[in-house]
Amino acid sequence: MTASAETQAAAVARGGRMPDFFIVGQPKSGTTALYEMLAADPQIHMPLKEPWFFARDLRRQSGDGLPETLEQYLDLFVGASPEQSVGEATLAYLRSSTAAASIAELAPQARIIAILREPASFVRSLHMQFLQSHIETEKDLAKAIALEDDRRAGRRLASAEHHADTVLYGERVRYVEQLKRFYDVFAPEQVLVLIYDDFRADNEATVGGVLRFLELDDTGPVELREANPTVRVRSPRLNETVRAVSVGSGPLARAVKLAVKAIMPRRLRARALQTTHQKVLYGAPQPPDEALMLDLRRRFKGEVVALSEYLGRDLVTEWGYDRLG
Repeated sequence: MTASAETQAAAVARGGRMPDFFIVGQPKSGTTALYEMLAADPQIHMPLKEPWFFARDLRRQSGDGLPETLEQYLDLFVGASPEQSVGEATLAYLRSSTAAASIAELAPQARIIAILREPASFVRSLHMQFLQSHIETEKDLAKAIALEDDRRAGRRLASAEHHADTVLYGERVRYVEQLKRFYDVFAPEQVLVLIYDDFRADNEATVGGVLRFLELDDTGPVELREANPTVRVRSPRLNETVRAVSVGSGPLARAVKLAVKAIMPRRLRARALQTTHQKVLYGAPQPPDEALMLDLRRRFKGEVVALSEYLGRDLVTEWGYDRLG
């Protein structure tokens, strides 16, 4: 028995087990809503989103609170009953160069689920999300994309906590290359590729299809969820300042927190923080820059053509790339 087999056997003895299926990506494509709807189904056990265990090539450092060993990973699923299907969702797996093979080695019978979104709208939404979460500081998307060579070399990154690949927007939409890694190690019937537009139009029908793919009962009620809305960061600098004060422990952060605590009850502090985020830091997304979106669509057309051929679905027409000329 190999070391990994012994570890799995020990985890099984404690009630842990390897997942039966994985949601592998992409972000900003309805994956969180899908995860929440599946996790709410009593047939399914999905305790923790984003454990990142199989994306070792993209994890910046250890000590981040995520499982480091196979034993720790399997223990995440100890609460599953024998009748439940166990699922895991880490959206970095799709872009990881090692995750597909690593999952196949330990869970060769697993089912794989990916959701893809039209590349230009995906990149725009991802950029806004990264501004909100402090991964990105360049507010202009065109300039952020122009920084890719520098960032590939480890320069002009907003945070050392994140792998440079995170903000290489052009790399994020190499869908065929990403999918091929999974199709190379899993049988076609083990991989389900969903399109964001279908999920957004009828997420109940999409979830029903996922349940059938997982060979589970699809006749029960589905708790519908909306995809997480994208918001616009009004000022990246102010956003970062508020974050630094709220999570920091330095003299300035401590002084601000003490002053606020002295004049404002806890309940009002929470409300004030929520108002700050909703009214001051974030706003509704501005209409997309049509010239930039056209440029992005032209840039990504080759990928969409290749994806259409790879999946046997005319996404060129569905996503309007046939009208680019």
